[in-house]
Amino acid sequence: MAQFGDDGWGRLGPRAERLLASRRWRGGIAVVAGALPALAFPAPSLWWFAYVALVPWILLARTAPTGRRAMADGWLGGLGFMIAVHHWLLPSLHVFTVVIAALLGLLWAPWGWLVRRLLGGVPTPGRAAVALVALPSGWLMVELVRSWEGLGGPWGLLGSSQWQLTPALRLASVGGVWLVSALVVAVNVGGALLIVAWARGWGLAGDGVAAVDAGSAPGSGSEPGRGSVFGHGSAFRHSSRMVAPKSALPAPALAGLAGIVAVALVTIAAWSWAPRPEAAGRVRVAVVQPGVINGIAGAEKRFAREEELTRSLAGRDLDLVVWGESSVGFDLADRPDVARRIAALSREVGADILVNVDARRSDRPGIFKSSVLVGPDGPTGDRYDKMRLVPFGEYIPARSLLGWATSVGKAAGEDRRRGDRQVVMDAGHGLRVGPLVCFESAFPDMSRQLTRDGARLLLAQSATSSFQASWAPEQHASLAAVRAAETGRPMVHATLTGVSAVHAADGSRVGTPLGTSASAAEVYDVPLAKGTTAYVRWGAWPVHGALLVLVALGAVEGARVLRRRPVPERRGPRARTVHGSPVRPGR
Repeated sequence: MAQFGDDGWGRLGPRAERLLASRRWRGGIAVVAGALPALAFPAPSLWWFAYVALVPWILLARTAPTGRRAMADGWLGGLGFMIAVHHWLLPSLHVFTVVIAALLGLLWAPWGWLVRRLLGGVPTPGRAAVALVALPSGWLMVELVRSWEGLGGPWGLLGSSQWQLTPALRLASVGGVWLVSALVVAVNVGGALLIVAWARGWGLAGDGVAAVDAGSAPGSGSEPGRGSVFGHGSAFRHSSRMVAPKSALPAPALAGLAGIVAVALVTIAAWSWAPRPEAAGRVRVAVVQPGVINGIAGAEKRFAREEELTRSLAGRDLDLVVWGESSVGFDLADRPDVARRIAALSREVGADILVNVDARRSDRPGIFKSSVLVGPDGPTGDRYDKMRLVPFGEYIPARSLLGWATSVGKAAGEDRRRGDRQVVMDAGHGLRVGPLVCFESAFPDMSRQLTRDGARLLLAQSATSSFQASWAPEQHASLAAVRAAETGRPMVHATLTGVSAVHAADGSRVGTPLGTSASAAEVYDVPLAKGTTAYVRWGAWPVHGALLVLVALGAVEGARVLRRRPVPERRGPRARTVHGSPVRPGR
């Protein structure tokens, strides 16, 4: 059998078709296809790969023989995506990582069904156009649901992979990471349509003709997309195909090209129209990164190293010094000696110091992670208690049910307590800063709220020492670029063990980041900015738009089903039985 069909084009070989027909092999292919987008994120950071990484997954789901199989392709692809993006959790959560990924992967099951519904068979111009809008909308709904803190938060949103691409950062200032994700998915859908058009007969089905699968035409009654990854089923034969002139560009190709061009035009419009941050002075911020310090009395040793590094900053004309997450392992009210030592450092360097206290509070029950600002006279009174905690790392959801996770991994032995509000701090000299702790920097709404509350500089205090040799430190640091671009405010990402980095208000990098092997203090000249981005003003409007698209699509589909419902036949008068016969009343 030829590679692409009986005439040399259009079908996979028999071995490939057998693999796709096998549930086991098809499931494995779906897992691998779903995992591909992870390569666009740090550490590989192949940002360009995000624009084609979803194409194999889409091509697979569109050819599912049934809607249920398409949902399975979506689920298994989601499983692969979640494991690939969060694989660095395996040493800590072990098998529980796979369990969580399998549960979250279910969110992509409806998306897989939608891919088949819109792209199965030979997509008509209408279906192809709808797919370019509906499939990105469906993807955004998946990202929105899994962004809930209880489900792990918005780590690995597809748009975040574009953190180093300037045009994408401009788009983020308009619609946040949500708009970037939607447009990346739209380009993938356009690419899939181009491949479908090429394999279907973009001048490839024979001399002078382009083939169209008659079996998938409206009213044919065949399964859309059944067969190979290009959608050709067994009905694709010379005797059952319609032909079009070879010069005619197939509808899927036109739709795919139109979608890609539309994304380019949106990007150009954002580049030209979106307001740019206006310069508003500079501040000198120092980041203190002590490096990996473990063993007995690790908290004391870490504090001593932070003291040493901070003391080396004296005379550098600083406006603020930032330490990483859990940089102080003692409650400052319970250990006034520690508070005095930090205040002495503040006097030496001539700037306030933002520390992060990870300890049991003396005035309230429980353990808190708190950003505390310390000045020359001690704590200034500005304190932010972390609000959004890491599931299993800082608390166990439904501990009575899932508490066994502590026995199979490094899950939290005791739940941390939450803060109840965000705080903007006054660091002196008119500098108002908005702190975030750890993976809170992954939540777009938190940095947006701090900006609306008047923060001129965003700060993230983090610690990823448990995942030091993985992709996690670089993935976490890259989020600062996206948050900065969204809000039009510079952002400092300070960690205990790297990667520490600073990004300007447009998302561009400031200075040299501190890697995971560094134990150092670095000073950054951070350009401040003023103005309001479209995202800060209007919020996550792409998500609202996506919801409206899906609601409208559901309404149209519902109306179509109602129209196709057969009308019951009108019955005549009931026939009389023999007992009711007027001729023979006795019978």
